[in-house]
Amino acid sequence: MTPNDLFQSLWHDYTERLCPSAGNVHRLLEENEPLINDHIALRTFNLTSVNLEVLAQPFIELGYQASGDYQFVAKKLVAKHYQHADANLPKVFISELKLEECSTQLQRIVKQLVEQIEPQYMQGSEFLYAGRPWQLTHQEYMLLADESEYAAWVAAHGYGANHFTVSVNQLTQFAEVQQVNDYLKSSGFVINQSGGEVKGSADVLLEQSATMADKVQVEFEDGVVLLPGGFYEFAKRYPMPNGELYSGFVAASADKIFESTNS
Repeated sequence: MTPNDLFQSLWHDYTERLCPSAGNVHRLLEENEPLINDHIALRTFNLTSVNLEVLAQPFIELGYQASGDYQFVAKKLVAKHYQHADANLPKVFISELKLEECSTQLQRIVKQLVEQIEPQYMQGSEFLYAGRPWQLTHQEYMLLADESEYAAWVAAHGYGANHFTVSVNQLTQFAEVQQVNDYLKSSGFVINQSGGEVKGSADVLLEQSATMADKVQVEFEDGVVLLPGGFYEFAKRYPMPNGELYSGFVAASADKIFESTNS
């Protein structure tokens, strides 16, 4: 499998299962050139069998390297981003929930979910776009959601990209993130307002915004419920003193982007 094959599989899962509206956003912004995907994001728990390093392994095998570490104290998350020597390939942002900082009830539910996974399931790369590898009830989901929107999202959806990201730098019809937001709002999309529509600034070398997540049908053992799925992000990167575009992430901005999937 090539990196492009992996991202194509992730895109298919993302648009079919988590964010059906992404295709519409894509068509609205794409002109004569294919859109450049700045990065994708993945979520997990910090249990050994499914942790951040496990999710990163398929990308590392394709030449990706760890390039930045981030902490989100209030959300009890840590994250890393990975990038490839080929700057045309998307960056990968992977986060994990620190279960030891959560309630015993949340820990118990999550551990019961992860225990349902066969060890070989998390090998290779197919698990990254294969959906949810465990069964759970809507009641369990609600218990998780009361404490952590993040934990509830991972429990409901399993693995898959929670967002893809349009590189605003390459757009010809828009030069600013706010212009993209205004255009999408005029087309009926809802933009994440947490921390302001545009998170970050030229001062921190990165501006970001995002749609609010699509509502998608999620099947539980005790019924089907409409829940937030995936969203689409937009990022503009600014040059560093050496002239190269900043390639990292800004934790304060990413913290607000996470809330695109809040109920």
